[in-house]
Amino acid sequence: MASTFFGLNIGKTGLYAYQAAIDTTAHNISNAETDGYSRQVMGQKAGKALRMNSTYGMAGTGVTVTGVTQMRDLYYDEKYWSNSSLYGEYAGKAYYMSEIENYFNEVKESGFTTTYNSLFDSLSELQKNPSSSTVRTQVINYAKSLTEFFNSVSSNLKSVQEECNFEIRNQVDQINSISQQLAALTKQINTLEIQGGMANDLRDQRALLIDELSQIANVSVDERKVGASGSGVTSYVVKLDGVTLVDGIETNKLIVSPREDKYSQNDIDGLYDIYWANGQKFDERSPSLGGSLQAVLEVRDGNNQENFSGTVNASAGDDFLIVEDSNINEVETLNIPETGTITVGNRNYTYTGFEVTKDADTGKFTYTFELEEPIAADATDVKASIGESINFKGIPYYQSQLNQFVRTFARLFNDVHRTGVDLEGAAGTDLFNGTNKISGRNYTFGPLAGSDDASYYDYDTFNSQTGGYYEEIPDNQPLYGSYYFVTAENFTVSESFFKNPGLLAASSDIVNGIEDNSIVDKLIALKDNKTAFEQGTPEAFFQTMVAEIGIDSDKAGTIAESQSDILKTITNQRLSISGVDVDEEAMNLIRYQNAYNLSAKVITVMNEIYHKLINEMGV
Repeated sequence: MASTFFGLNIGKTGLYAYQAAIDTTAHNISNAETDGYSRQVMGQKAGKALRMNSTYGMAGTGVTVTGVTQMRDLYYDEKYWSNSSLYGEYAGKAYYMSEIENYFNEVKESGFTTTYNSLFDSLSELQKNPSSSTVRTQVINYAKSLTEFFNSVSSNLKSVQEECNFEIRNQVDQINSISQQLAALTKQINTLEIQGGMANDLRDQRALLIDELSQIANVSVDERKVGASGSGVTSYVVKLDGVTLVDGIETNKLIVSPREDKYSQNDIDGLYDIYWANGQKFDERSPSLGGSLQAVLEVRDGNNQENFSGTVNASAGDDFLIVEDSNINEVETLNIPETGTITVGNRNYTYTGFEVTKDADTGKFTYTFELEEPIAADATDVKASIGESINFKGIPYYQSQLNQFVRTFARLFNDVHRTGVDLEGAAGTDLFNGTNKISGRNYTFGPLAGSDDASYYDYDTFNSQTGGYYEEIPDNQPLYGSYYFVTAENFTVSESFFKNPGLLAASSDIVNGIEDNSIVDKLIALKDNKTAFEQGTPEAFFQTMVAEIGIDSDKAGTIAESQSDILKTITNQRLSISGVDVDEEAMNLIRYQNAYNLSAKVITVMNEIYHKLINEMGV
């Protein structure tokens, strides 16, 4: 038989239960606007009944609180993380491609079309008055403006590459910080839950960190119970693109290391490579990496799969490599660094320079790389490459496109200009040039007149170090080189023309008189030369490049916008389960208040009964 005070205890369980329910509701209302907070629900069940030696069998003991449950759905969490990674990738690409697009903005007065047309307009004026020193100076100045446009765009692209490089380090630091916080939270959660509690708020904090991490890279989470059922201990593993980042309270740290060598002639110094703390290379080229990290890596390094590659045949002990059947057989598109690292098979070799020779019959290039250390093993028909093949049009690709334009245009212009004579009757020289970054001198292109080694300095046959050994070449001797040494960054007008505008060649022969403008006619014709580039005229080549940038920028923006809409939908689906509805909570508050009041009423009634029983019976 139950105790006389059994009913009082039943009322007490109701008070405790609905007090807990009110507290939980108040907690929900207080965190209705807290990012990452998941609605909590108090669970309850009927207390364990007592067996009674009576006809009604068993007696209820009131209510028992089973715990406070966090309302989350792992399915929607995983959908969110997956789409967040896609959004992070394309939002990042859209941002940087838009920035690149702005640098090519044709609306500006200093844009390509304006400066390009101004050069040819000034040549038209020179056509009318070839002997005018003023007009000649005007042509030279407009030519300089064109080179400065390319200098500016190249410099801006390098700034974007530097910005991406900084962001890579910043995001690696973020990943490491998040992983440490995840490990710390997991330790706290296990400590609390092993004692039977539920660390709901800590779990929310941990899930919010996963949300943040998913924007940086592809992430997956696996949580499993460890040991006996109900022990409260769980195994919590977070993987970054399939590689373990956090395992319980242990973290796998990422580090960045600046490259010693460049992969492209146009790269800035000190680009970061990413490694795991154990020295293993982080897979920067994984197609599933995703997130903003993939965006900055591809924008920084993307070469549209046009990195240098070819076939090597070499013997162990050789201190040089001969590469044939390469994918680059034009100086205009050659952008490998003067010194760097070449990969043969799966082994890297440092080269200190290279030579290029062109087969007169096939037109193919053969490259000879001088190595810092001998070949380790025989290589027969082994693939060699410089840098990585990256299927994205990033900074290296557009720098290469700029280089191709300035080299081709300079070559076409100079070839015509050298067939003419200046005001003194001397042979025309190179108007468009490059500036040696060490000596500050301009180059002289083409064969070395009167030398048995003429082919050595030809456009397509050169040594990568030719332009570097300026110390051995006196100032009164030309600095011979190839158009390989001309880049959008150092593109310029030969300094001699500013000192003497008369060097501008307008006539094909001095005997034709100073009013002869036959060379100017040929220079003007370059503007409409449809064979200058594969795309047609020089202007068509540039406009095609600008259109590519616009298309890539729009594509990234469109996908980012689409993913943003999908994320909003998934977020609403998550909130339908885990979000706090303040109207619903207000109703719960009233419901639990009424239940609490009724439990209190039970105790009041029981108190009156006990008063009657104890104090008034038998009086």
